[in-house]
Amino acid sequence: MIDEDLQTAGRPDAPAAPAAPADDWWRDAVIYQIYPRSFADGDGDGTGDLAGVRAKLPYLAELGVDAVWFTPWYVSPLADGGYDVADYRAIDPVFGSLAEAEALIAEAREHGIRTIVDVVPNHVSDAHPWFQAALAARPGSPERERFWFRDGRGANGELPPTDWVSSFAGGTWTRTEDPDGTPGQWYLHLFAAAQPDLNWDHPDVRREHEDILRFWFDRGVAGIRIDSASFLVKDASLPQLPTGVIAPGAHPHQDRDELHDVYRAWRAIADSYDEPRVLVGEVWLEDAKRFADYLRPDEMHSAFNFDFMTRQWDARELRESAERTLREHEPVGAPATWVLSNHDVTRPVSRYGRADSGFAFDRKRFGTPTDVELGTRRARAAALLTAAMPGALYVYQGDELGLPEVDLPVDVLQDPMHFRSEGVDPGRDGCRVPLPWSGTAAPYGFGTADGARTWLPQPGDWAALTVEAQSADPDSMLALYRAAIALRRERHDLRGAELEWLDLGDDVLAFRRGEHTVCIVNFGATALPLPPFREVLLASIPLDGSALPADAAVWLDV
Repeated sequence: MIDEDLQTAGRPDAPAAPAAPADDWWRDAVIYQIYPRSFADGDGDGTGDLAGVRAKLPYLAELGVDAVWFTPWYVSPLADGGYDVADYRAIDPVFGSLAEAEALIAEAREHGIRTIVDVVPNHVSDAHPWFQAALAARPGSPERERFWFRDGRGANGELPPTDWVSSFAGGTWTRTEDPDGTPGQWYLHLFAAAQPDLNWDHPDVRREHEDILRFWFDRGVAGIRIDSASFLVKDASLPQLPTGVIAPGAHPHQDRDELHDVYRAWRAIADSYDEPRVLVGEVWLEDAKRFADYLRPDEMHSAFNFDFMTRQWDARELRESAERTLREHEPVGAPATWVLSNHDVTRPVSRYGRADSGFAFDRKRFGTPTDVELGTRRARAAALLTAAMPGALYVYQGDELGLPEVDLPVDVLQDPMHFRSEGVDPGRDGCRVPLPWSGTAAPYGFGTADGARTWLPQPGDWAALTVEAQSADPDSMLALYRAAIALRRERHDLRGAELEWLDLGDDVLAFRRGEHTVCIVNFGATALPLPPFREVLLASIPLDGSALPADAAVWLDV
């Protein structure tokens, strides 16, 4: 039940939050994810670019974010949205130049915004010079040792070396062709065929990535986000997957113990700078202890909390996930991270409006019915829920506008997940549609000339969702995000790691932050009478008198 302190009104106002030490900015930061192709277009070619981002830095500053994380902006054939990197030291011309990236990093910092860049260490593009050299070389050559080239099984090598299944569906091996046109060796790719896996047992691979870190750290980036961080190291014998339960550390290509040596070396590099750089891992693991191992003080600073965003819209499920998240991080002293979506995941406005409001890649299907009005209501509540949690908050571009997932025509889809599923999975392009900035028709001020086509088409009903329209509406999703982020920054209670759960019923998720701040989310079907409070700090929708409506959240000063 609500304790006596919660019911006591009349306390002095909570003091403003003290400035966090510069080295610890990441512990409770608000980090905004930018997918460069779809954020803003500076040159009018229909694709977002660095010039577009530079022009929108005032928008990000007004939103109140502490840092921006860029998905890959490097030279790439874009077979997988830039996660197939051909050159880590150059910006893809579609986005701009290295000089523009350096200017953007400096200009963002002038606005008080740090920059995080994506590094993809598990694989490179098949256009990468190393892989091209490997294809041209003979079996057993030094060039091939940087990758996983193997002879096939069967009488003529016609079967792949293992039966491993790709994260993008289908097999994980592609057979090469020798110079004389005959079938050759196979190479490993845990993702698309255009993304050959690197051999992390090879010293060249380790040295190259350490140099890449220094290259970007020297240019002022505040940290790196590590893609597919648990996949790098493989069992060199390349065994078949064991049947049954796989013992911790025994998986042939995921979460190998040797990985931690890699990240300890990276942490030493990050800590060597006068302003230490930050390592953020993409780590999808069920085992809580194994997950926490990546966050030990000499490894990564933080890792993404994916469990929370995959859960159903349900008080019991989300509390269980939040408790688990905080419990996992406590032993290693790392901050939790909270995120509702990203460039791979169905947007919350659509997800929370579905009968199955959780998320799993293997459940994505075309034509899934969505109640967008209900989803928007819940997404507003979820925004306040995650923003009130202790730790870092990640916001994927467009979620602050309440954008829904877009059902795109099949003939414009580009995501390899769609094609490798043989058309069953709609892929991830629906959450990557270019943002609407202004106006009443596509391209909505994206930067492209009126009526011109963007790289993915925008819906015809987004006029009310533009930044321009929402900036003029105090009840918009954008206004809600701006207010929540401002309160996180200003209010002492919303900094630090303290959280106390409150029991307000089975269909309610409630907790206290610090002495004076309470967050309550009503998952029930009827309005919830609120406990005594001094002031409503922020509500996801208007209150029903002194009651919190269904599918709504409120922050109270108590």
